[in-house]
Amino acid sequence: MLRVKNKIDSRQDIKIAEFRKDIRTTLPHKHNSYFEFVLLNDGGGWHIIDGKRYHVTPPVFFVIRKEQVHHWELTGEPRGYVLIIKKQYVDNSLDKSLNELLAKVSSITYLPVSAPESLTALFDLLLTEWNLLLPHRDQVIEGLLKALLAKLLQQSRPTAYGHMGLSDMFQRFDALLGQTEMLCNNVAHYAGLLNTTPQNLNTVCRKAVGQSAASFIAIHLVGEAKRLLLYTDMTINQIAMRFGFADSSHFIKYFKRHSGNTPKVFRQLD
Repeated sequence: MLRVKNKIDSRQDIKIAEFRKDIRTTLPHKHNSYFEFVLLNDGGGWHIIDGKRYHVTPPVFFVIRKEQVHHWELTGEPRGYVLIIKKQYVDNSLDKSLNELLAKVSSITYLPVSAPESLTALFDLLLTEWNLLLPHRDQVIEGLLKALLAKLLQQSRPTAYGHMGLSDMFQRFDALLGQTEMLCNNVAHYAGLLNTTPQNLNTVCRKAVGQSAASFIAIHLVGEAKRLLLYTDMTINQIAMRFGFADSSHFIKYFKRHSGNTPKVFRQLD
């Protein structure tokens, strides 16, 4: 089975730390329902996210979303920061702009950093506040977090998040699809959970990302299927059943239509 890591206490919704200098190679794993943001100012090697290899050429910023599988193959001593955020942290915030900033930044996976000084300074301030139990600590951390996310967006290409002027319904739909253990290929199922109609959900998706609800489901479902093919020994039939397909032949046709290869060929290409 695929490993699931938990680097944050169950009572915490946010955590800031320095990147561990003893980290070199890790096994493929998911995170336990949290986002992880990593800024590396030193080090080298590779970061593999959902089977794609990213060359670690500091300064560089990575976002690992909760549904993704990743591992490190680092050389040299890494130096940087790790920020972990649970969805509950944003949900509990009274500042709605924080949710929008986080949604935009979470659409980034890999970002070469051109001006690391301001980002490093903000991470340093966050780490200091995290370690000091001073009055108004939570408010200071939230303000610094907003500043950090905004500075990251300044350094990213607008196309990376240009579609993220998102409606509340689309964001809730996207969050449901992030619950990968409950994914299914059924627009009506998600429309019911969102208390809307399949037709309205299609309209919401087309306005948000220019594609139908079924196509957006396919992105998430095929992405998770690829992770299971790459990182587990589940059979194609087991994967098909997990996503609610009537039989494996239906799943194979669906997977090939959306990825260009059959599940068997995709697994052999790895």
